[in-house]
Formats: sequence, structure tokens, C-alpha cells
Amino acid sequence: MSFLKGGADLPRSEKEVLPQEEAAVLDKLARKTVEKGMTVPAILLLESVKPLNFIGSQVLVFFEPIVQTVFNFKDYDTFRCALEKRESIEILITRIEAFDAVAQKREKAIKKWYKQEKKKWKWYQRYIGVFRPKVQIPDEILNPPDETAADGAGQ
Repeated sequence: MSFLKGGADLPRSEKEVLPQEEAAVLDKLARKTVEKGMTVPAILLLESVKPLNFIGSQVLVFFEPIVQTVFNFKDYDTFRCALEKRESIEILITRIEAFDAVAQKREKAIKKWYKQEKKKWKWYQRYIGVFRPKVQIPDEILNPPDETAADGAGQ
């Protein structure tokens, strides 16, 4: 069946799809999205506009003179070039999900540590909130060692 030749190939890996600069811009955007707590709306928006990513990149070309006069974004053109590739939206979604999983894991560890820390407090500190001690979250809780493995998987 020659008419199907090349049509059943597996998708290429993301390292072949995006250059290093575009991958860095998508990582930066994914991190900012997770930091602002906009993971679910961002994924919902990206999934709904996935077929229109090339049109979105051309809209960015149209608005580039206006945006560049008001703001000086050095990553604007790189992001626009990344959006021209069909796979870039899916890569962005997977990176947002990966960073969100790390953030949720960190938040869960902080809550668990804080709950254990509150057990050491006196009853009036726990229940009434009078004379609460100032707590410093340890670095091993804030930055778990397996977090770097998730960052490397996203690239």
C-alpha cells in the first residue's frame, strides 16, 4: 500500500522538533504559568486552540510592532517561531503538567511538614493562635532532590 507510505510514522521526539532557544522560552512560560496558579485554565485554553496554533503565531506577527514599541520582549519572536510548529502546543502542555506535578508534590510536602510542626506547639498556639512561633521551612522540603529529575524530563 504505497499511498500510506510515511503516513504511519511515529511522532518525532521533542528534541528534534524545537531548537534550544524555543525550548527555553516554552520552559519559561510553563514555569510562570505554574507559579501564577493558572495551570488548569492554561491547559484548557491550549487544548481548545491547538488546531489554531499557526494562526495564533501569525496574529503575533501582526501585533509585533505594537507590542515591541510598548514592551521590549526579547523572547517574543522566539515564542512566535515556536508556535508555528504544530507540536509546540503539545510540548508546552506536557511541560506545564510536569512543572505542576512538581509544584503539587512540593506543596503536599510543605503541608505535611507544617502539620507535624504544629503538633510541637502548645495548645493555645495551635487552637487560639496566640503567640504563634515563626517557622522556617527547611530547604530539603522546599527543594526536594528529585525535583531536578522532573526539570530534566521536561527538556
